[in-house]
Amino acid sequence: MSRAVVADAVVVGAGPNGLTAAVELARAGLSVQVYEAADTVGGGARTEELTLPGFRHDPCSAVHPFGIGSPVFSALPLARHGLEWLQPRVPMAHPFPDGTAAVLGRTVGETAASLGPRDAPAYRKLLAPYVGHWETLAADFFRPPWSGLPKDPYRFARFGLTGLPPVGVLALRFHDAKARALLAGLAGHAIARLREPLTGAMAMMFALAAHERGWPVARGGSQAISDALAAHLTELGGAVTTGVTVRKLDELPPARAYVFDTSPSALARIAALGDAYRGYRHGPSVFKIDYALDGPVPWTAPAAREAGTVHVGPTYTEIGDALDRAVTGRPPQTPFLITSQPTVVDPSRAPEGKHVFWAYAHVPRGWHGDATDAVERQIERFAPGFRDLVLARAVTGPAGLAARNANYVEGDIACGAFSGLQTVLRPRLAAIPYATRRPGVFLCSAATPPGPGVHGMSGHNAAKAVLRHLRRAAARS
Repeated sequence: MSRAVVADAVVVGAGPNGLTAAVELARAGLSVQVYEAADTVGGGARTEELTLPGFRHDPCSAVHPFGIGSPVFSALPLARHGLEWLQPRVPMAHPFPDGTAAVLGRTVGETAASLGPRDAPAYRKLLAPYVGHWETLAADFFRPPWSGLPKDPYRFARFGLTGLPPVGVLALRFHDAKARALLAGLAGHAIARLREPLTGAMAMMFALAAHERGWPVARGGSQAISDALAAHLTELGGAVTTGVTVRKLDELPPARAYVFDTSPSALARIAALGDAYRGYRHGPSVFKIDYALDGPVPWTAPAAREAGTVHVGPTYTEIGDALDRAVTGRPPQTPFLITSQPTVVDPSRAPEGKHVFWAYAHVPRGWHGDATDAVERQIERFAPGFRDLVLARAVTGPAGLAARNANYVEGDIACGAFSGLQTVLRPRLAAIPYATRRPGVFLCSAATPPGPGVHGMSGHNAAKAVLRHLRRAAARS
């Protein structure tokens, strides 16, 4: 005899995607219960005191160009539940040894001007056609494959054809090192070799996001995003239970649908799916350091002192070499760094006059070494005296990242490699990538389209798949 249903939907994992899926299902009138292994909600959008009292750090994601640009977040009343976006004057700066910087600004013109007169026209030609069209392009970027015609077929096709090749093809449009390094740094967010197809599209998306929506931080830290989602879910009648580790599907209450914000391997284990995701590949990891600082980072480039994000890697070649080493299993030597300094725009994150700052380097998946010296030597090249400001540091390698968030298998914060067909057909080739071979069981994590980032769109798309499944099931009964 089957057990009586106690909830329409059960969601496992209270990261941004799990919470978004739960909210979307609750908005559709379903009863929803969420279970989270950690003591608080958040997943990759948390804020904690990792170093010293009063210094509030984001253990993973800190800057949210795709959060403020997310179609689903924009449709939800998250501001009513405390979410406030703060925009630094400079979204991102990319400093160079001569004390100058390329600037990813709020406008195409500001960015183009920072690249110099020889490359400014090429940058305008690359990005200007898409400015003013984020709303439709974002809907197309973040939708699942095989889901019908784009909202803006012309611009989507133009963007796709331009961004399909490796970022090196885009770099050929430019004469000087600054523009090429800027593009390489933006593509580096894919945590993939620069020779991979679609790394050009990755660079263009991050650049366009800056011009259209900015690269903001959440006031008080990334936890504010997760807390706002959880509060809205509660407002809709949903429930969240923390401190519950789910090992088997039958440990959960009976429901009409189960939605997992987990890695594919964890879902396969819990739901007894066997080798359903055997071919899914994880990518490199990162080595992250969170700092409590006695003052702001002393960048020699003035623009970097005003930026929320700073990319550290002076040339296309140096960035490409660093990423190659991580992908091919070699330890970092001169790492490319992605750094975040939220207290530039949100001083509430640290005691008066102090700052929080984080930096991460790319390392092989599961690497057990210590890259602290390599990271700090690289920062010192562009911010001499940085080490003198360090009050405390919290160092997290691949094992620590995986321990903090089970979705980061061996420290893979992208929840899957950006490589080959898996770039767009994740977690496997399927008409409905969120569905599994077990009816009523779905995956909604960053391992599903559109992939990593705090935007909630994997959860949104999965929720739509769940609702279609439930409607079909009701029609058959």
